[in-house]
Amino acid sequence: MAVRVTQTMLNSNMLRNLNNSMNNMDKLQHQLSSGRKVEKPSDDPVIAARGMFYRSSLIENDQYKRNVDEAQSWMDMTDATMDEMGNIMKRVKELLIYSGDGAVSPDDLKTMGSEIAELKNHMGTLANQQINGKYIFAGTDTNKAPYNPAANGGKGDFESTNNSPINLEVSQNVFVTSNVNAQNIFNFPDAANNMFKLLNNIIDDLSAGRPATQFQADMDKQFDNLLAERATLGASVNRVELIAERLNTQEVSITGLMSKNEDANMAKVMTDLKTQESVHSAALGAGARIIQPSLLDFLR
Repeated sequence: MAVRVTQTMLNSNMLRNLNNSMNNMDKLQHQLSSGRKVEKPSDDPVIAARGMFYRSSLIENDQYKRNVDEAQSWMDMTDATMDEMGNIMKRVKELLIYSGDGAVSPDDLKTMGSEIAELKNHMGTLANQQINGKYIFAGTDTNKAPYNPAANGGKGDFESTNNSPINLEVSQNVFVTSNVNAQNIFNFPDAANNMFKLLNNIIDDLSAGRPATQFQADMDKQFDNLLAERATLGASVNRVELIAERLNTQEVSITGLMSKNEDANMAKVMTDLKTQESVHSAALGAGARIIQPSLLDFLR
């Protein structure tokens, strides 16, 4: 059955086609100005969903990088502090050897004792080393000073017994420990014979004008233990540096995937826009020919 085509139908179809053409031009112009393939999720749900996933991955990666930076800061501060502690021990070892020289007078021994007392006080300051207001050798009790200069009858001692690790997540279900177990350093071999009590015994003998060479072996053990703990810390530092490099690489990779997913191909968009402009111009020309004078125009 034949369908009667009226002028109104022709006009409606022409206007609908022109509107579709303008919508296509508007979409291409938005892509050209924003550089994005989609303006809202309904334009392409698949691209929008992938974009949300990539953005979420970037946010997680940024948080992991911040955790790595914090771990590196703690480890760097700890390593520098342990290096300074090693220098103190080296000086104490030198004085112990020198105290065994028969030509050294009791007054000289007392002077050595005074120097070691100052070195011990500085060792206590290092035991209370802080970063961002947190004590690095206090385990998870980061707000409580581990070394108390008034303990042990005013001689000072390492009072903290907290050996809990501070773990930071640097990747999904991957954790690193940012601190060291201070009990293995300051309370070696045990709390009753730790580093500070050994220094007190050395100071007592030297202050009495007696040599302290009998403590050389114990001081050597303390120094060797410090080196072993510092080597363990160095291994952790190397691991964190590798994780930091991987996170940086992962950030570049995710950013590239997100760009491929969302960024418009500008050369293609410009070509499509020029083509659509030509199509729209042709549609306007065709529409001008469709709107012809009607019978009413001749009856006026």
